[in-house]
Amino acid sequence: MTSATSQELRIRTESGSGETDHGPDELRSLFDWLRHEDALRGRVRVEHAPITPDEMGGGLDALVVALGPGGVGAAAVGALIGAVATWFQHRRADLRITVTNENGRTVEVDGKRVDVPALVEVVERLLADEQAGRDGTGTPE
Repeated sequence: MTSATSQELRIRTESGSGETDHGPDELRSLFDWLRHEDALRGRVRVEHAPITPDEMGGGLDALVVALGPGGVGAAAVGALIGAVATWFQHRRADLRITVTNENGRTVEVDGKRVDVPALVEVVERLLADEQAGRDGTGTPE
Protein backbone atom coordinates (compact mmCIF):
# COMPACT_ATOMS: atom_id res chain seq x y z
CA MET A 1 0.00 0.00 0.00
CA THR A 2 1.16 3.49 -0.74
CA SER A 3 -0.59 5.54 1.91
CA ALA A 4 -1.11 5.01 5.62
CA THR A 5 -4.72 6.12 5.23
CA SER A 6 -5.58 3.95 2.23
CA GLN A 7 -7.21 0.62 2.84
CA GLU A 8 -7.57 -2.58 0.86
CA LEU A 9 -10.27 -5.20 1.09
CA ARG A 10 -9.98 -8.74 -0.27
CA ILE A 11 -13.15 -10.29 -1.62
CA ARG A 12 -13.58 -14.02 -2.17
CA THR A 13 -16.59 -15.99 -3.38
CA GLU A 14 -17.56 -19.61 -2.94
CA SER A 15 -20.57 -21.77 -3.59
CA GLY A 16 -22.91 -21.77 -0.65
CA SER A 17 -23.98 -25.37 -1.16
CA GLY A 18 -22.24 -28.69 -1.57
CA GLU A 19 -22.66 -28.50 -5.33
CA THR A 20 -19.98 -27.71 -7.89
CA ASP A 21 -17.87 -24.76 -6.79
CA HIS A 22 -18.76 -21.84 -9.03
CA GLY A 23 -16.78 -19.44 -6.83
CA PRO A 24 -14.01 -18.60 -9.34
CA ASP A 25 -16.53 -17.99 -12.14
CA GLU A 26 -18.62 -15.83 -9.85
CA LEU A 27 -15.51 -13.92 -8.76
CA ARG A 28 -14.74 -13.17 -12.42
CA SER A 29 -18.33 -12.01 -12.85
CA LEU A 30 -18.04 -9.75 -9.80
CA PHE A 31 -14.75 -8.34 -11.10
CA ASP A 32 -16.40 -7.50 -14.42
CA TRP A 33 -19.32 -5.91 -12.56
CA LEU A 34 -17.12 -3.79 -10.26
CA ARG A 35 -14.77 -2.54 -12.95
CA HIS A 36 -17.72 -0.84 -14.65
CA GLU A 37 -18.47 1.26 -11.55
CA ASP A 38 -17.08 4.78 -12.05
CA ALA A 39 -16.13 5.21 -8.37
CA LEU A 40 -14.20 1.92 -8.45
CA ARG A 41 -12.46 2.31 -11.79
CA GLY A 42 -8.79 1.46 -11.37
CA ARG A 43 -9.32 0.36 -7.76
CA VAL A 44 -10.13 -3.33 -8.31
CA ARG A 45 -7.54 -5.93 -9.24
CA VAL A 46 -7.42 -9.69 -9.45
CA GLU A 47 -5.27 -11.73 -7.09
CA HIS A 48 -4.25 -15.22 -8.19
CA ALA A 49 -3.66 -18.20 -5.93
CA PRO A 50 -0.12 -19.55 -5.71
CA ILE A 51 0.75 -22.05 -8.42
CA THR A 52 0.96 -25.63 -7.18
CA PRO A 53 3.28 -28.21 -8.76
CA ASP A 54 0.44 -29.94 -10.63
CA GLU A 55 -0.96 -26.72 -12.16
CA MET A 56 0.09 -24.62 -15.13
CA GLY A 57 -1.10 -21.40 -13.51
CA GLY A 58 -2.61 -20.09 -10.31
CA GLY A 59 -6.37 -19.86 -10.21
CA LEU A 60 -8.33 -16.76 -9.37
CA ASP A 61 -8.20 -16.36 -5.59
CA ALA A 62 -9.58 -12.93 -4.68
CA LEU A 63 -10.42 -9.43 -5.80
CA VAL A 64 -8.50 -6.65 -4.07
CA VAL A 65 -10.30 -3.32 -3.79
CA ALA A 66 -8.15 -0.29 -2.93
CA LEU A 67 -10.09 2.34 -1.03
CA GLY A 68 -8.64 5.83 -0.87
CA PRO A 69 -8.50 8.17 2.13
CA GLY A 70 -11.29 10.39 3.41
CA GLY A 71 -14.13 11.31 1.08
CA VAL A 72 -12.62 9.39 -1.81
CA GLY A 73 -12.58 6.24 0.33
CA ALA A 74 -16.13 6.84 1.53
CA ALA A 75 -17.37 7.18 -2.05
CA ALA A 76 -15.55 4.00 -3.04
CA VAL A 77 -17.01 2.10 -0.05
CA GLY A 78 -20.51 3.25 -0.95
CA ALA A 79 -20.02 2.28 -4.58
CA LEU A 80 -18.55 -1.10 -3.59
CA ILE A 81 -21.39 -1.97 -1.23
CA GLY A 82 -24.08 -0.88 -3.68
CA ALA A 83 -22.46 -2.73 -6.58
CA VAL A 84 -21.97 -5.96 -4.61
CA ALA A 85 -25.56 -5.87 -3.34
CA THR A 86 -26.92 -5.32 -6.86
CA TRP A 87 -24.64 -8.02 -8.29
CA PHE A 88 -25.87 -10.47 -5.63
CA GLN A 89 -29.47 -9.83 -6.64
CA HIS A 90 -28.65 -10.95 -10.20
CA ARG A 91 -27.03 -14.23 -9.16
CA ARG A 92 -28.85 -17.54 -9.45
CA ALA A 93 -26.30 -19.63 -7.59
CA ASP A 94 -26.22 -20.04 -3.83
CA LEU A 95 -23.12 -17.99 -3.01
CA ARG A 96 -21.18 -16.75 -0.07
CA ILE A 97 -18.93 -13.72 -0.22
CA THR A 98 -16.09 -13.11 2.21
CA VAL A 99 -14.59 -9.64 2.73
CA THR A 100 -11.30 -9.40 4.62
CA ASN A 101 -9.45 -6.26 5.68
CA GLU A 102 -5.67 -5.88 5.93
CA ASN A 103 -5.70 -6.88 9.61
CA GLY A 104 -7.35 -10.20 8.81
CA ARG A 105 -10.82 -9.32 10.14
CA THR A 106 -13.41 -11.05 8.00
CA VAL A 107 -17.12 -10.73 7.38
CA GLU A 108 -19.12 -13.27 5.43
CA VAL A 109 -22.36 -12.63 3.57
CA ASP A 110 -24.69 -15.39 2.39
CA GLY A 111 -26.04 -14.69 -1.09
CA LYS A 112 -29.50 -15.96 -0.22
CA ARG A 113 -30.12 -13.29 2.39
CA VAL A 114 -28.49 -10.06 1.26
CA ASP A 115 -29.56 -7.30 3.61
CA VAL A 116 -28.06 -4.11 2.14
CA PRO A 117 -28.19 -2.01 5.36
CA ALA A 118 -26.56 -4.87 7.29
CA LEU A 119 -23.92 -5.24 4.56
CA VAL A 120 -23.15 -1.52 4.78
CA GLU A 121 -22.85 -1.76 8.56
CA VAL A 122 -20.49 -4.75 8.63
CA VAL A 123 -18.18 -3.39 5.93
CA GLU A 124 -18.04 0.03 7.61
CA ARG A 125 -17.28 -1.68 10.94
CA LEU A 126 -14.57 -3.75 9.26
CA LEU A 127 -12.97 -0.60 7.86
CA ALA A 128 -13.30 1.30 11.15
CA ASP A 129 -11.62 -1.56 13.03
CA GLU A 130 -8.77 -1.53 10.54
CA GLN A 131 -8.31 2.25 10.85
CA ALA A 132 -8.38 2.03 14.66
CA GLY A 133 -5.65 -0.59 14.59
CA ARG A 134 -3.53 1.51 12.23
CA ASP A 135 -3.92 4.66 14.35
CA GLY A 136 -3.19 2.83 17.58
CA THR A 137 -6.59 3.87 18.93
CA GLY A 138 -7.93 0.35 19.13
CA THR A 139 -6.97 -3.25 18.89
CA PRO A 140 -8.53 -5.17 16.01
CA GLU A 141 -9.45 -8.76 16.78
